[in-house]
Amino acid sequence: MTGHRKKILVAMSGGVDSSVAAALLKEQGHDVIGVTMQLWDYSKNEVSCDPTAKFDTCCSHDDVADAREVADKIGIPFYVMDYQDDFQSNVVDYFTSEYLRGRTPNPCVACNTFLKFDHLLERAARLGCDAVATGHYARIEYSAEENLYRLLKGVDAQKDQSYFLYSMTQERLARVLFPLGAMTKAEVRHHAERFGLVNARKKESMEICFIPNNDYAKFIEKHANPESIIRGEICHENGQVLAQHDGIHKFTVGQRKGIGIYSDRPLYVTHIESETGRVFVGEEHYLLKQGFVFDKFHLIHHADLSEPYEIKIRYRSSPAEGRVFTEPSSLGTRARVEFSLPQRSVTPGQIAVLYRGDEVLGGGFIDQVVHT
Repeated sequence: MTGHRKKILVAMSGGVDSSVAAALLKEQGHDVIGVTMQLWDYSKNEVSCDPTAKFDTCCSHDDVADAREVADKIGIPFYVMDYQDDFQSNVVDYFTSEYLRGRTPNPCVACNTFLKFDHLLERAARLGCDAVATGHYARIEYSAEENLYRLLKGVDAQKDQSYFLYSMTQERLARVLFPLGAMTKAEVRHHAERFGLVNARKKESMEICFIPNNDYAKFIEKHANPESIIRGEICHENGQVLAQHDGIHKFTVGQRKGIGIYSDRPLYVTHIESETGRVFVGEEHYLLKQGFVFDKFHLIHHADLSEPYEIKIRYRSSPAEGRVFTEPSSLGTRARVEFSLPQRSVTPGQIAVLYRGDEVLGGGFIDQVVHT
């Protein structure tokens, strides 16, 4: 990138990562435009007026102000784009409906998959930009011999965000830059101090940006139609009815605390039946599953799936070895995974991502779980 001046649109969240990405590209001599996507208006959410409410966010008004100040500091034009309606339909409504079905969604993946990159690339094209850059910790490698782009893990294993980018396509990778992919977080902080950025020591945004106090259930109950809440029984895996519950949205597979059952041994949520409203619990061994079926399976490029690969079934999980089997269906390509060893807490609604070493091959949503 340093040898040829480009016009680059940088998505600036107000955090240190995207700010450093913009500053580095400007320092390299590129024509940089900063953009913040306004996704969620906290002033319209009465909870945000509660002084005890906590938003650990990446898209608040303060974050927009930080992004604007950084843009002014490094001398680049800055714009705010309003995508609140799209965020509501593609992320918030998706999040709510999935929990109401007894599934566990990942809104950050949904935001990247169905919202951010499409809009950023479209706006970049309208502004005559050559590329879009973000602060993701991931890398892109191009093979001229194969005319192929590959998505790779970030160098910093603790910050790697390649999991969230499994839905990238060849067309997107050709127009996207990840300037921080080869850096550690400590190096990024150092650059932020060097540039004198206002957010150089800003804390990380760790929770879902639109959920106050990280209280999923309360948020869902506030935004859902009361008639859509599914109540029912809590049952042991042996069939014994243990209690009643007031909503399957309050449970997720693998959950131990907050089930509301006294037991002299640890019990975990093992699976949820949205059709009957039954939440099943059991001892830890009931959490082990042999595999699952993908929904919306996607490959970044054609890959031979006949060999075993590493599969991450949640962002912070260790990868597990497994094989992927594909078959045509009326809805397109259907794919299922069989693990070499049963895995704990395979959760419908979560994202599973397929890796070959450092390379992300693709992934999709976990749909049906295969029992041992």
